[in-house]
Amino acid sequence: MDKTSLIKLEKLIPNDLLNLMQYIHANLLSRWILRWGSQPLEFSQKSAMVFSPHQDDETLGCGGMIAQKREQGLSVVVTFLTDGRGSYTSDLNIQNQIIQIRKQESLNALGILGVQPSGIYFLDKPDGTLPDLTAEEREQTIKQISELLKRYQPGEVYVPHHKDCHKDHEATFYLVKEAITQAKITVELLQYPIWVFWRAPLFILLKLKDITAAYQLSITPVQEKKNQAIAAYPSQIQTLPSGFINQFLNSPEIFFKSEP
Repeated sequence: MDKTSLIKLEKLIPNDLLNLMQYIHANLLSRWILRWGSQPLEFSQKSAMVFSPHQDDETLGCGGMIAQKREQGLSVVVTFLTDGRGSYTSDLNIQNQIIQIRKQESLNALGILGVQPSGIYFLDKPDGTLPDLTAEEREQTIKQISELLKRYQPGEVYVPHHKDCHKDHEATFYLVKEAITQAKITVELLQYPIWVFWRAPLFILLKLKDITAAYQLSITPVQEKKNQAIAAYPSQIQTLPSGFINQFLNSPEIFFKSEP
């Protein structure tokens, strides 16, 4: 079954039942990875850059890592690729309000995690358009990312999982990967899951090879900071499926290593 067929099938299932099924799937898969399918990730002293398709993905997927590195005085730079306007309305005034709300929420959340505004970048691509950029727009975006990589020379780069079941998330992975090649730098590339456990059924869209090389990072000392940072995104929390946020609370963070 491909992604298009799965989407058609999901539309036939009542929302409450679909959310329950996705919650159970995500819970079981993450528990399996944490208990048997991963190995501990040793905290490193390397600087990091986090590339986030939307304002909140960085905190959900990497908030604990960010907070721990900042407490150690290590450099963490966060770049948001889209403006976060969403597809809730076509009213430009409301869209602009959403953009400003999400931008301020990201500054608040990252402030809690210890990232200063000078280490936060907004590329402001229209939300939902990353896979559909023209050749010129795509090359410009890759160049922007490449220039940031060359400027900061991070030891680690964090991107969404390449099968994260959201077109902006998956496009972010490939844009950053190409930018790393263009920048000609050597980095450790780590993928963070946001939607993949929730939306990608195991053995259908998600294969075992996609979740090999799994690592878990204990974030116990900074878990409360991460929880507070997640709470700094009220505009997003209220729109997410019931139970979705639970997988990011009081849990180690999961990363997948890949070749840059």
